[in-house]
Amino acid sequence: MNDWTPKPIPAASLARLPLTPEEGFVLSRLDGTTPVRHLTALTGLPADRIQAILARLIAHGAVLNAPTPPAEQPLPPPEDPPPSEDTPAGDEDIPTEDEGAEAATGTFRQLFERRLHPLAADERARLARDAVDPELSALCFDPVPAVIHSVMENTRVGLAHARLIARHHANPVGLEALCGRAAFASDAGVRRWLVRNPQLPSSLFRRLWAGRRLMEQFKVAVDRDVPEGTRRTAREVLRSRFTTAPAEERVELILLTEGRVLGALSGMPVDGKTASLLCGRVYRSPLLIQNLARWSAAPPVLIAHLLKQEAVRRQPQLRQLLQRHPNAPADARKG
Repeated sequence: MNDWTPKPIPAASLARLPLTPEEGFVLSRLDGTTPVRHLTALTGLPADRIQAILARLIAHGAVLNAPTPPAEQPLPPPEDPPPSEDTPAGDEDIPTEDEGAEAATGTFRQLFERRLHPLAADERARLARDAVDPELSALCFDPVPAVIHSVMENTRVGLAHARLIARHHANPVGLEALCGRAAFASDAGVRRWLVRNPQLPSSLFRRLWAGRRLMEQFKVAVDRDVPEGTRRTAREVLRSRFTTAPAEERVELILLTEGRVLGALSGMPVDGKTASLLCGRVYRSPLLIQNLARWSAAPPVLIAHLLKQEAVRRQPQLRQLLQRHPNAPADARKG
């Protein structure tokens, strides 16, 4: 049935199924919208092979069974109610992409450990230059940087392979090779896995993130899924970038984080334009006002502006906090 669209079963425990590398590869390409007739071009496998693999995936309980041609049914009686619009048909068949991707990742790793890892490193590097999937994806788990270099030379390498390397490769030299390809280094998925990789060298992080927006750098600096070493580097990059960023971007960072970023910017003054932009706003958030009041580098004009805010007049503790600031106006301290 070339018009059949295979759909993975979201509830299946894919990681526990006895899938071969080839079956795992085909399963990873099923998104619930691609018909069988397109899988040959997508996987490079012949049509009869695709049909055989799909039959085994159905038998394993990883893919929904192919629909049978509907037999002629009598028309329903007119009084039968129509289907409810509150429950769209087929929702239970929508595949869970993360489950399929994780299952495929486990399959690729298994293929590498069982069939490829026993080979000598130079032999794996030679294979990597011309490998096709699933072997190419499996070689992304190779711990030897020379093999990763060869994977990068393969004309078939794509973002899916780059993300595997960014996530699983444990050698800074291999990660440097990955980021030598600008298209991969700029991909959001690659970057997301890179910052979570404990082997990401600080020099590479600085090179990739130094020109990013302040908000992106802040998110890395506070992400608990990021290793502490990378978070520390992110804070250093953030401080350096803050000194040269446009005033509008500095203000955006302070406001969007409700001042939480100011703890990482301790002792860093702002220019007149930044202070002016901060003073041009009405402040209602007690948390933002509190964080600004605890910012040692807050300019005097900003402290004076905050003291005039309705939220401060209604909350004595905020007013007292601002009055104790070293840059508070003299008359405010007396009050």
